[in-house]
Amino acid sequence: MVLAEYRGLTVADMDKLRADARSQDVTLSVLKNTLARRAVAGSNFDVVADQMSGPLLYGFSEDAVAAARVLADFAKTNAKLVIRSGVYRETALDADGVKELAAIPGKDVLLAQLCGLLLSPVSRTALVLSALAAARDGGEAAAA
Repeated sequence: MVLAEYRGLTVADMDKLRADARSQDVTLSVLKNTLARRAVAGSNFDVVADQMSGPLLYGFSEDAVAAARVLADFAKTNAKLVIRSGVYRETALDADGVKELAAIPGKDVLLAQLCGLLLSPVSRTALVLSALAAARDGGEAAAA
């Protein structure tokens, strides 16, 4: 979950932000802070209940990094969106912590990198064996 102040954003800016969020499966909500504090009481998000004041935009996602990435990327181009805090694994994050979390590649990218790491030794072994086979075929052709 990421909390950001949206004071001063135009409707067009909010529409663009919501479209970006939808494309990355991030839910953005403007909630009444009193109700939000009651909703998080006793949950993993309770660590940021004291930050819930003022006009806030709440970002939620299944992917731990997606909400942070969407809001941090939008905040880079629009100074009126101010990231206030966030929660990751029951740990409260300040604005810098949310930006660091946003810098982590997404789940799909990390899985692709892991697959590449696992396949690397196999592909290198295949290259060496094919080079040896080519050298052996080349040596036999020269001897004949």
